[in-house]
Parts: sequence; C-alpha cells; structure tokens
Amino acid sequence: MTEALRGFSDALAGVVENAGASVVRVDARRRLPATGIVWSADGVIVTAHHVVRRDENIEIGLPGGSTVAAEFVGRDPTTDLAVLRADASGLAVPAWAGPEALRVGHFVLALGRPGQTVQATLGIVSALSEGSWRTPAGGAMDRYLQTDVVMYPGFSGGPLVDASGQVVGLNTSHLLRGHSVAVPFPTIDEVAGTLLEHGRIRRGYLGIGAQPARLPEGLGEELGQETGLLLVSVEADSPAGQAGLSMGDTIVTFDGQPVRHLDDLLGLLSGDRVGAEVPVRILRGGELKEVSVVVGERD
Repeated sequence: MTEALRGFSDALAGVVENAGASVVRVDARRRLPATGIVWSADGVIVTAHHVVRRDENIEIGLPGGSTVAAEFVGRDPTTDLAVLRADASGLAVPAWAGPEALRVGHFVLALGRPGQTVQATLGIVSALSEGSWRTPAGGAMDRYLQTDVVMYPGFSGGPLVDASGQVVGLNTSHLLRGHSVAVPFPTIDEVAGTLLEHGRIRRGYLGIGAQPARLPEGLGEELGQETGLLLVSVEADSPAGQAGLSMGDTIVTFDGQPVRHLDDLLGLLSGDRVGAEVPVRILRGGELKEVSVVVGERD
C-alpha cells in the first residue's frame, strides 16, 4: 500500500511539473496577480476575463522567472475568457483535450502561478454540465466542468489538468459563485480563435426584457411546451421594437426553436445570427402570430 501511494504521489508531482511549464503569471489588476495558460509558442496567452482589469501595462511572469510585457487582444465576458499576447517566443504549449473522456469522480488538478512558482490542488470532477445556462455577464454557455478543487486566490485563469497531464479546461471562480468551475477546451478553442481573428465576440441582441410565463393549457399541449417568454419591456428603436414586438407578447419559438426560458433565447442569439432576419412566433391576444426580426449586435 505504501509503495502504491508513493507511486500515485510521484505521478501527480510529475503531472504538475510537466503542465506547469505552460502556466504563467498574469499581472493585469491591482491586487494579487492571477494565472494564464500558454496558447501558442509565439506568446499567445489565455486567461480569465475577470482578472484582466486593465488593457495596458500588462505583465506576464514566465516559468523561467523572467517577466515580459503583454498586449491585450480581446475578451468575452460571457465565457470569462481573455486573450493576451506576450512579448515572448518558444513557450511550452500544453497538451489540450476535450471533456469527452472525463467522468464524474475522475481526479483532476488545478494549477496556478500567482507568484514565482506553480501551485496545485487536487480534486475530482463533481459535475459535467451541458445545456444552456445564464452567466453573470448576461449571456449563455452550453457547457462547463464543475470540480471540488480548492480555488486559491490567483488560481483563476489557470489550467484544469486530468490524470494523464492534459489540460481539459480553464479554471474560473467567476462563472458560478461558490463553485469551482472550468471552461472546457472546445469553448476556449472557439472563443480564443475568434478573439485572435476579430478582437471581439459577436452576440445577438433584441432589446427586450422578458420572463417565463405559463401558456394556456390547450396551446401548451399543442406546442409541446408549458411556458413561453413574456415580454415585460421592449426598447425603442431596438430590433424587437422595429419588428413590431410589444410588451405583453409571449415568444414561443425563435427561428423554429422552442423558447421556454430566457436561457433558451440567449443561447439562440449567437453571433452567426447577427444581421439575419429570423422568424419569431408569438402569442398575442390569445392568437399565435409570426413576425420577422432582424437580429442586432450586442454592444
């Protein structure tokens, strides 16, 4: 038993040592620095949006102990991701992996470098979440990893590493208050690629305030959904207002997809729909109607 525990302990230390070569310190706020992950050898760094409080005078602490300047590339508050470009080259890029092989109960390590050296905590995957959910920034995410690792100060922006040493996500303490959450690799890959190409993430916008409302029993059975989205406000000159939507209307489908809750609608307002004319089915005065809305872009 002692030899087995020693072997397990040595294996964990090896994972930390190997993955730690791709973990950097991010100094972009007044208080304690945070952590970032090398995305490409030519200096691209991914980190958490909420730890980048300034767009200038950003510094990156490299694994070798040196400090270099970095420029701000872009951010996406919805997924709590930001991209920086450090004045460095030849950086060690970690092995990334999707969450497909993960199961609840698998061991994972959270790594951070808020100081000169790498720190680590051990835990397990406690939940694998899929399905649209609303983030603190008011957007929607369709997947995240929940763990029981201890998120020490400065760990946000660092990697979540599986037992084989692959980085499966980016840790953040911001997306789900009171829980340790990691943004999975497929989301990071998509967002980082878009930020590097365009500097921003496009999000759809309608200009409404809404809340779920129960549909009449017969209509609910006909549509196969119990609730729709009741409009409690419509901004003047917004895409919704220009389409003729008004307070009291209830959205039941958007571009052919059922809308039961606000998260459903937020998940459908993706960047590829910006500028597109989309059919919206509404309940108005007890009758179903269809209007066309040209989706705007959120500031």
